[in-house]
Amino acid sequence: MTRVSREKYYVTTPIYYPNAEPHVGSAFEVVGIDVLARWKRLAGYDVFFLTGTDEHAEKVSKVAKEAGVTPEHLVEEMAGKFQQVWRVLGISYDRFIRTEEEVHKRGVARFWRNVRDKGDIYLGTYEGLYCMPCESYWTATQAKAGVCPECGRTLQTLREPAYFFALSRYQEPLERLFRENPDFLLPDFRRHEMEENFLRAGLEDVCISRTTIHWGIAVPDDPKHVVYVWFDALLNYLTGVGYGTDEESFGKWWPADLHVVGKDIVRFHTLLWPAMLMSAGLPLPKRVFAHGFVQVLSDDEGAEGPVKMSKSLGNIVRPGDIIDKYGVDALRYFLMKEITYAGDGAYSERNLAVRYNNDLANDLGNLVLRTLSMIERYVGGRIPAGHAGAVVDWPDADKVLHAVAEEVAETVPALMEELNFSGALEAIWSLVRAANRYVEENRPWGLAKDPAERTRLGVVLYNLAESCRLLSIWLSPFIPSTTGKIRSQLALGEPGADFAREASWGGTKSGTMIRKGEPLFPRLDLPGCPPAGR
Repeated sequence: MTRVSREKYYVTTPIYYPNAEPHVGSAFEVVGIDVLARWKRLAGYDVFFLTGTDEHAEKVSKVAKEAGVTPEHLVEEMAGKFQQVWRVLGISYDRFIRTEEEVHKRGVARFWRNVRDKGDIYLGTYEGLYCMPCESYWTATQAKAGVCPECGRTLQTLREPAYFFALSRYQEPLERLFRENPDFLLPDFRRHEMEENFLRAGLEDVCISRTTIHWGIAVPDDPKHVVYVWFDALLNYLTGVGYGTDEESFGKWWPADLHVVGKDIVRFHTLLWPAMLMSAGLPLPKRVFAHGFVQVLSDDEGAEGPVKMSKSLGNIVRPGDIIDKYGVDALRYFLMKEITYAGDGAYSERNLAVRYNNDLANDLGNLVLRTLSMIERYVGGRIPAGHAGAVVDWPDADKVLHAVAEEVAETVPALMEELNFSGALEAIWSLVRAANRYVEENRPWGLAKDPAERTRLGVVLYNLAESCRLLSIWLSPFIPSTTGKIRSQLALGEPGADFAREASWGGTKSGTMIRKGEPLFPRLDLPGCPPAGR
């Protein structure tokens, strides 16, 4: 993979309703985007990673009222909790935007006036169906039996004066967008859903203001109305990089290279949002990726299959509770390995414990500990010299290990670009497994007993140190704290500017004094956690 010279990459999470604390589902989403952002930085991109909170939802006002506090107090407190959880998870965002910020409100007002002046906003009366939990409007055709197609809850019937956005005017431009840019929405099946379920049925104009609620941004020049939460929230992708306040920053970062969203909000991001931008004369985001949901799988062997996380069922899983028990990198690894990012998956503490012991403690942790221990014990703690000759002349065992490392370098970049994080980890783990086999096949402890095998012992230990060095690069987007420890123990700094060279075989410097530390993942003996495999 060649390093791109500081090409920009702007990636976003959806912004989160601060009516409840983050759970493992939102952790899955944001960790995946963090993995991608870290990968892009590693590959040399100038990355801007935006996340934040969507604070003007009607449900936020409702929760604040039930708690006996003002909405302003609630969102201030909850935004702080989101930022704290993201810090604990190691999320490397560049900007956390809150839609209560004045810079966002100014950007919303500017955008509204631009679209209004284009003739795409008009005053009318809304009469129809509305889902308060989803903050979404539905037609009678879309909402069969009066229930929300997304969440299944009973819809409200509303009638009130409202401003409308002329979405129907953009039917043909949106059809052309999907037709001419098949990669605009991924995975492919999500694009087909949008085309079949919405575009083919024909688009209707969208209600974009409310008069029956008062928590939100006032409509410019008509403060009796509050801007509809989605028309407000989507604009964070602009205001978060300076729209309306910092034109230099906005010119650098917009358009977004990637919006990552949950599958339940795809239509807002791929129909309403592009039409809004077309109306305002702004470039469209390059791509939208829709991931699936995380459900909860009970550790009770007699229980049914995975179920949705909900407060009413009492099965909300908080990231902090998992991290306290297993560590942050164990959670990050589990979420990215166990669940395919494009599809639905299930969280189970038992499965996390299995992954912890088998993958992290037995495979990776054991490899690093054995490698460093043998270098310390057999060659005085200094990394010995590797092969002097060409790969073609190496012993077969060494060729095999080298070939696996080269295969990782060939396959992982493409998998990361596809957001196939589980596949990328599986590819990386082929090197972990190959290195552990290499230990067993070459038995350094036996070589150390024979003075005639000192050169071979050195080469074997070098190859193991080199495998650990490469793993510290490939795994750094996923488990950054752990790979930082590996690099420290190998006396390495941060990966340098030449990624292509550093990710290739042969970068470990002979003579380097290692600093063996504690086991990376101490094996666990917990209820519901199977014993370590070896």
